[in-house]
Amino acid sequence: MSIDWTQFTPVTALAGGALIGAATAILLLLNGRIAGISGIAGGLFQKRSDVAWRLAFLAGLVAAPILAIPLFGTPDIQIDADMTTLAVAGLVVGLGTRYGAGCTSGHGVCGLSRFSVRSLVATAMFMLTGFLTVYVVRHVWGA
Repeated sequence: MSIDWTQFTPVTALAGGALIGAATAILLLLNGRIAGISGIAGGLFQKRSDVAWRLAFLAGLVAAPILAIPLFGTPDIQIDADMTTLAVAGLVVGLGTRYGAGCTSGHGVCGLSRFSVRSLVATAMFMLTGFLTVYVVRHVWGA
């Protein structure tokens, strides 16, 4: 395995990570809420009185890349999967967030930064499952 140095972007990766960290810290400090995307989105489908901030947060997730396009352009994205594979993968990820009681943003970003053992185990399972899935799909099935 080798690094594709033309795609190695440590400055933008660091900036993106810092923005994610700042956003999660601001949400926690100002609203007392964890920035777990599955929990935020799932809360919209329950009878709650806190719909406004949830909608604003999710609207920001959609609006931010749209607003960034004029500044940075559109990235070259290549998806080597058909729509059926993407739909099945999305369904499996959704089921995983329910069984794992959260997603990578809630456990991996927010939970680990709070030293949550539960989040450490969940994140380790996310990573292990991802590694195994890639191994099986690429080396066992040969896709």
